[in-house]
Amino acid sequence: MKARFKAKFNIRKGDTVVVIAGDDKDLAKPRTVREVLVEKGKVIVEGVNIITKHSKPTAQNTKGGIVKKEAPISISNVMLWDAKAKAPTRVKRERENGKTLRISKKSGEKI
Repeated sequence: MKARFKAKFNIRKGDTVVVIAGDDKDLAKPRTVREVLVEKGKVIVEGVNIITKHSKPTAQNTKGGIVKKEAPISISNVMLWDAKAKAPTRVKRERENGKTLRISKKSGEKI
């Protein structure tokens, strides 16, 4: 994702999100964000987009074998989960004492 300016996303590591598009779409099951890849505009979400990776035997891993791990999905395919409203929500930003706060549009609570 090449852009002139650094993109600002409302999703951060450790947030609770729901997948709103793709094979793992489930609007009722909140999951945790493991990592945000800002440069690519992608996130790695716990238990979503599982891939199988075949690894050759090496000095560290003498057996090799098949490893299952999470692959990144587009950040546009996830939505923040509002625990108070128990629903996915959009986010608005407000500045308070020089800090930017994320506020849920559904319940009005800080995230």
